[in-house]
Amino acid sequence: MNRRNLLKTLTLSLGATVISSDLLAKVDENTYTFKSPRNPLLKPLDKAVTAITLGAGNRGMVYGDFAKNNPEELKIVGVAEPIAFRNERYTSIHSIPKKNRFDTWEDVFKRPKFADAIIISTPDYLHYAPCMKALEMGYDILLEKPIAPTEQECRDILALAKKKNRIVAVCHVLRYAPYFIKMRELIAKGAIGEVVSVQHFEPVEHIHMSHSYVRGNWHDSKKTTPIILAKSCHDLDIIKWVINKPCKKIVAMGDLKWFRRENAPEGSGDRCVACKVERECPYSAVKEYAERQTHFLSVLDVPDNIPDRKEYILKKLETSDYGRCVYRMDNDQPDHYITSIQFADSVTANFSMEAFTSYHGRRTRVMGSMGDLVGDMTELVHHDFRTRKETKFIPDAIEVKGYEDHGHGGGDWLLVRDFVNAVSQQNAGLLTSTIDQSIESHIMGFMAEESRKQGKIMDIEM
Repeated sequence: MNRRNLLKTLTLSLGATVISSDLLAKVDENTYTFKSPRNPLLKPLDKAVTAITLGAGNRGMVYGDFAKNNPEELKIVGVAEPIAFRNERYTSIHSIPKKNRFDTWEDVFKRPKFADAIIISTPDYLHYAPCMKALEMGYDILLEKPIAPTEQECRDILALAKKKNRIVAVCHVLRYAPYFIKMRELIAKGAIGEVVSVQHFEPVEHIHMSHSYVRGNWHDSKKTTPIILAKSCHDLDIIKWVINKPCKKIVAMGDLKWFRRENAPEGSGDRCVACKVERECPYSAVKEYAERQTHFLSVLDVPDNIPDRKEYILKKLETSDYGRCVYRMDNDQPDHYITSIQFADSVTANFSMEAFTSYHGRRTRVMGSMGDLVGDMTELVHHDFRTRKETKFIPDAIEVKGYEDHGHGGGDWLLVRDFVNAVSQQNAGLLTSTIDQSIESHIMGFMAEESRKQGKIMDIEM
């Protein structure tokens, strides 16, 4: 069955409403594939929007890849990146002239404004200063989450964006994923009646946890941001966004239980390359980076043209944090974290972030007075209490030129597409994640962390 050839406009009765706002393809009696409707505000561009990327690591590469595949929409004309390998790689991909290559973000702003927009994909603690400077100089901004490490800095950016009348799009990319757009639509149209409660689960996956939040850039919350913001501000944001109600109170608990020195296996060493029990350890850096060579390897900046790739990686593990024992790092991020949230209209939500899973991919349950929704980002299942009918919705391929799924259900590039058009038209209304729309979920994150530390229920004040 070729689903693409079957696409047509259908109307589907669910509960008390009719879903007909997008393209559906019927797979069987109770299963449909779907595409989200194209943003009606998008227009053909007269010329490509130009942008300078600050930070050419993983996220900078993701947004830069959109430009590489859609040069008629976005052109990268400058880069600031202190790691020579990444600077050179990014320069080569985007043919950036020498005069527009910089080692630090500060150097970019020593020049008069020479692009339409700035992409900020620097480490968390380097979001605030370059964002404020870019706003002062009149740039529109694509800002990786979290907005900034403190609530006051987030509010400062919001105030300056309004004062300068500039677009600041926060990379809450799940808002652009067709799966969550469909969830929000079903809720808004009353398919499950009145929303009563939500259960949302983020299984981080044990290797991802050890890679990013034990060994990696976010292992020290004091130097970056707490894990509830660094990893899970996506989740707080998407819960709030799909039910579309303001948050009133939040309480959180969690701790660092496992990745501690006292849990190190007997005979283990400081580094995996010289550890007697490395072969039995599920967190072996040798197995993950040198042998499996999964996508996490990108952090080690391994050239493509080296003759002995494995040997090169093993040498890197002798000096890099990514080669250190997970039980002997100076990490402080909780490896399990739960929050309970009170929204307006007596709606409650529970969110759980868990490191110790063999899988990843967010799971959500939304309970309503007339039905419920259950999904895992690959399918969304609607149950109608009145008819006892079950209907499945499966997101179809995303129609963005050169599209690749970078792990957020298609939201990465769909956000960039809308941002580019918003900048071209100077119309922030094309976006669902401008800073004024996104800041509330950041406040939720800051208050959750305060609750976890103080053992108190925190009020949310905007």
